[in-house]
Amino acid sequence: MIIENLAEFASKKFGQNFLKNDMYLHKIIQAMPKDNFRVAEIGPGLGDLTKELVKVRNVTAFEVDKRLCEHLTSEFETSVHEGRFELRCGDVLEHWKSGKLLDEPYHLVANLPYYIATNIILKAFKDEHCQSVLVMVQKEVAVKFSAQAKQKEFSSLSVLAQSVGKATLCFEVEPEAFVPPPNVTSAVLLIEKTQSRDDEKFEAFLKIAFAQPRKKLSKNLSTVFSKDIVHQLFTKLGLDANLRPHEAETSIYHHIYNELKDNLDGKQQSKQRKLSKSRAKNSER
Repeated sequence: MIIENLAEFASKKFGQNFLKNDMYLHKIIQAMPKDNFRVAEIGPGLGDLTKELVKVRNVTAFEVDKRLCEHLTSEFETSVHEGRFELRCGDVLEHWKSGKLLDEPYHLVANLPYYIATNIILKAFKDEHCQSVLVMVQKEVAVKFSAQAKQKEFSSLSVLAQSVGKATLCFEVEPEAFVPPPNVTSAVLLIEKTQSRDDEKFEAFLKIAFAQPRKKLSKNLSTVFSKDIVHQLFTKLGLDANLRPHEAETSIYHHIYNELKDNLDGKQQSKQRKLSKSRAKNSER
């Protein structure tokens, strides 16, 4: 397949922005963990990063765009025959339904479409075969995953990242490095996993804790849990009643969650029923 105009070829549906700067491609390769595990590449696009990856690792690529699958099949025909490259066409989330993207330890390396980046990273956190995540994402997303407690950007994503390992914002990438250029600055994020976590209740708890980031943490929790229980828990853990969500260390969130998780489902259901009743009354007015 001959592609004459990249900007016109790029699909808005799939959020395609092709990285065409060799310096950044090489910097991504240099940032990879130093071992021999296979690489899973999501959204290889035209294969510019893939060409660098197959020089150093065996690669399994996942591409949803049928046009690009045709291009990649032709472009990497030799690598396929040599056993260094495998292409799986279709939605990567369909391939991930078993909970494991590959049946062996791997590193996730990708220039992720912005609209799906967070979802992909969270899926990788739960996949026990995924050893690390090295991805190009919107800078604001990279900042949220890599922020430390007491930084204003510290969020539920920061807590989840620290719960599985260490997150580092490696470097920024200006829009001009892509075709077509996106409207935002990008950044390469590395998350080195030490464990996998698959606890939807913990994620739900963090949504409550960070519901209003600039409010007191105790106030956010009290929207679902009894104020008395929250007050007693803060006293037990020696926490400042004025503590804001971004000021609490990740370990604190795990302590609070362990104390409250048995009541989480019931409290959420009760809150949902109240919201439903309130909406029903408002619709009748």
